Amino acid sequence: MRRRGAEPALERLRERIVDCRRCPRLVRYREAVARRKIRRFAQWSYWGRPLPGFGDPRARLWVVGLAPAAHGGNRTGRIFTGDRSGDWLYAALHRAGFANQPTSVSRDDGLRLRGAWVSAVVRCVPPANRPTTEERDRCLPYLREELALLDRLRVLVALGGFAFENLVRALRDGGDAPAVRARFAHGAIVPLASGRTLIGCYHPSQQNTFTGRLTEAMLDDVFREARRRAGGARRR
Repeated sequence: MRRRGAEPALERLRERIVDCRRCPRLVRYREAVARRKIRRFAQWSYWGRPLPGFGDPRARLWVVGLAPAAHGGNRTGRIFTGDRSGDWLYAALHRAGFANQPTSVSRDDGLRLRGAWVSAVVRCVPPANRPTTEERDRCLPYLREELALLDRLRVLVALGGFAFENLVRALRDGGDAPAVRARFAHGAIVPLASGRTLIGCYHPSQQNTFTGRLTEAMLDDVFREARRRAGGARRR
């Protein structure tokens, strides 16, 4: 049974994440990107703050990435929104019945998730997409708290090895250790002590999608399996 306090608690967590300034290097970088912008987004008012999770508080599926993109989430204020990785992710979630539309371009574009929640291990955009160990560790409490509050979760999808490794760490800290040795691979299925499932997936980065390392069919296979195991997702 879902705790009545879950939604207000998620909103309080959101507010704390947005106000976070724990990592001086990341604060400087995210704000510098927001000031300098790039030519094609010169008219945008960049978000330039940490990104909270996004989606349905009753989620049975949790999708976790590495960190916001400099001119994606750091610009739009919503995770995986306004960049090519998000184009791939939300289109796949739409095809699997977890999203009401296949596109994600801004915070007010009408996108709604059904039975799914999306977030990242690190909440600020890191230089060269590489957070330090210390920066990751300062962010991990947010991941652990999200895990505890999303109390209907059945399936967790980790986008890339970094997300996979840190989700395993958060799960162990929360008493839900993998029931088998957890090694990242695309399509890896890891049963958890609670009966939930962790699935590995290549990150839908341009490097992976442009080279064909990750295809739409491969991404669809992951979310088809996630839907089967999560249950409760409605078809569009």
